[in-house]
Amino acid sequence: MEHINPAYVGPENVATLKHQFDTALPCKHIVLDQFLLPETADLLHAHFPSMDSLKVRRKSLNENKAEDYKFDEWHPVFNQLRNTIRSEEFQVWIREVTGIPGLITPDNPLGSGVHQGANGSFVDVHIDVNYDPATQLWRRVNLLIYLNRHWKEEYGGHLEIWDKFMRKAEKVVAPNHNRAILFLTDENSPHGYKAIAVPEGETRKSFYAYFFTEIGNDFHYSDSRFISRPEDAFWRKAATILKESIKIQSKRVLKALGVKSLDFQDKNKY
Repeated sequence: MEHINPAYVGPENVATLKHQFDTALPCKHIVLDQFLLPETADLLHAHFPSMDSLKVRRKSLNENKAEDYKFDEWHPVFNQLRNTIRSEEFQVWIREVTGIPGLITPDNPLGSGVHQGANGSFVDVHIDVNYDPATQLWRRVNLLIYLNRHWKEEYGGHLEIWDKFMRKAEKVVAPNHNRAILFLTDENSPHGYKAIAVPEGETRKSFYAYFFTEIGNDFHYSDSRFISRPEDAFWRKAATILKESIKIQSKRVLKALGVKSLDFQDKNKY
């Protein structure tokens, strides 16, 4: 597969990855260091779009970051990587690693794009929505590829995956350069990252791809929602609960009125 480290390809490697994925806690996941060919990762980092150029901004009580999916406006390596990830060969690979048949990544903003955050960027712990109304597909798996060549431990920004009861972060992953994480996204994988502290000119960068299947008999709709950490202040917990309740009720009213939701951009939160 073009751009993918050959150490992760082949029957024996895939079998090892599948075992690691299936046995991981608190949810099925796997961390893949040096996931891309070094020259690909370095090229992506060198030509990562500037913060100012990203059009979609998320700034609220529960998040502060930017994102975009204008691949045709960026260096060709971004389109090349997207084409690799959307290829049949890669999608067969991800089906074999996860054990989920029929996984695909669509050609829309919920398929792939980039995230970026400057100093103070954060995304509170949340559950992802598991349905894309545009394609009527079931969202199953997230792939994040970090592109932070000079990241230091003290910058923070580690991805936290919490147990479903929000007792503690069971898995903490530093966003190091050319590190990928592949994980199931469902009610059992609350995740987010705390505010970063980076010098001027540094940002937290990632490439994302989300994978979907057709709706199955065991599908149960789950909306996106932020969840407070145990250590959060009481006022913050109360404000988050109120905001999320209003959001979900408003969407229900719009649906009852026959108004199509246009909030797919709400769901890209890493």
